[in-house]
Amino acid sequence: QVQLVESGGGSVQAGGSLKLSCAASKYIIKSCGMVWYRQPPGGERSLVSMLRRDGSTFYADTVGGRFTTSRDIDLNMLHLQMSSLKTEDTAVYYCAVDLQSCGLGSGLGYWGQGTQVTVSS
Repeated sequence: QVQLVESGGGSVQAGGSLKLSCAASKYIIKSCGMVWYRQPPGGERSLVSMLRRDGSTFYADTVGGRFTTSRDIDLNMLHLQMSSLKTEDTAVYYCAVDLQSCGLGSGLGYWGQGTQVTVSS
């Protein structure tokens, strides 16, 4: 069972920055579209960003201009650089693979265990 591994979460004050990482296989990092989702306390999981196979990106309105997603093929990592953090960014952050983008199935899969981000005022 393939599973991604997130890291880099922690506690930070509002206005600060964090960089999340998601470890995956080289094939996935090179060939697949990948996403970041987040789930706040008591809330639903929602899309944060998408990095498509062609390198184009999508960001939720709530994080656009503050978050940047990228891939490091040498290190087999997907990253999410988060800046100007707000208390409402507090959530567990997950990465996942767009399985259809690289012929591994349909929908999103290979969810990691998540990494906690806590932003205090």
